[in-house]
Amino acid sequence: MNASMRPLVAEFLGTALFVFIGAGSVVTNAMTGGAVTPLGIALAHGVGMAILISAMMGISGGHLNPAVSLGVFMAGRIDGRTLGRYVLAQLVGGIAGAALLKVVFSAVAVRAVTAGVPQLSLNVSFGQAVAIEAVFTFFLVSAVFGTAISSEAPKIGGFGIGLAIFVSALVVGGLTGAALNPARALGPAVVAWSWHSQAVYWIGPLAGGALAGWVWKVLLLPKKA
Repeated sequence: MNASMRPLVAEFLGTALFVFIGAGSVVTNAMTGGAVTPLGIALAHGVGMAILISAMMGISGGHLNPAVSLGVFMAGRIDGRTLGRYVLAQLVGGIAGAALLKVVFSAVAVRAVTAGVPQLSLNVSFGQAVAIEAVFTFFLVSAVFGTAISSEAPKIGGFGIGLAIFVSALVVGGLTGAALNPARALGPAVVAWSWHSQAVYWIGPLAGGALAGWVWKVLLLPKKA
């Protein structure tokens, strides 16, 4: 395979598997009458992402999230062309992962939970939801820089990043779904054709990711990282 394609395949495949695992945990929870539980769904997202990032990190950096790629771009670690190619691979991967749900699981169950589309609680406004997604994406992208990108990062693979996703899902999963990732929101939305509050999962994560990238570039990364 052409060397330039390997990172794109890694981003596509990693994002597809993440969306399939994360949304699949929501579908399985519905099929089993809640046996997976919110804790199990949070673990599926966090541990699943930790494993996938660890697997893809050496090939593409293991972004698997447009907000992460934007943050890395803001920090000057990738160029605009790479950003565009990564984001496209991630979004297409998210759609493919959500489509795979219909192949593996009951179509009735997939429809019942709108293919695992993140849902807003009635207790939060649009603005609050955007702020929540932005703050927790800032937290997530900070974990990416602090545990994977910085030259001072501990050698723990993707597990620090997976833990950030797990914690975010525990704290605000019941409010916004804690998507923190436009690809995680878009893939199921396309498959279920459900666009309710989709803007939340673009505005919040992209703002939080961009801000985190800027903060780490200016204030936190070692100058010779």
